[in-house]
Amino acid sequence: MFHLVFASAVAAAAPAAPAAATPAKPRTFIMPPKAVEPSGPIRQVSLSPIFASDFVCSEHFAGQIPFAGDDLGSDCMVTGGVSDSFGFSKLYKSDGRTNEDWYSWGAEVRAPTEGTIAGVVANDGVNRPGTMGKPPAGMLQIRRSDGIIVVLAHVADVRVKLGDPVKAGQLLGVVGNNGMARNPHVHVGAWREANAEPLQIRWDLRAAAALRQEQ
Repeated sequence: MFHLVFASAVAAAAPAAPAAATPAKPRTFIMPPKAVEPSGPIRQVSLSPIFASDFVCSEHFAGQIPFAGDDLGSDCMVTGGVSDSFGFSKLYKSDGRTNEDWYSWGAEVRAPTEGTIAGVVANDGVNRPGTMGKPPAGMLQIRRSDGIIVVLAHVADVRVKLGDPVKAGQLLGVVGNNGMARNPHVHVGAWREANAEPLQIRWDLRAAAALRQEQ
């Protein structure tokens, strides 16, 4: 949801330029275009997990939010509460009323793919769980050599900058609760830059095993 509202908010907030306006600062992100749904089967992209620990994702169905990066995207949260002999998987430790109660909060966010940082939007805000925040979300966009853009949103404490090369598994930041979010999580989306085709996310489970072994 962050992209649709983010794009609208930027357009609505832009003031009319005065006659002698100073040059605008260069944009530090790729404005997500409207997604172009494929006529045939939905294509997929395989990504390395963004977390080294167990996590679950809620997926956006086709056309739910029709902007590239949102369409077919996933909202992912770290789970916890399980030991070798006790417990069951859950999203927070008690009632989820504070950010610190969520297993996702402050969890390290790893690069899901190799590429170049093509977009960075910082947001130091912190939402209260259960209350929707305002755009924009803290965001990173990675451009792959095959022309696919991968976006991560609601990230905090970003450790990379525009133009940096990144490798899958590299530390990018931590999970925040900023922008259009109600709880700590990371949104992951992908699209082909050439034609705005949204891609469904699949997790590379061999990469997941390798990431676990590194911990």
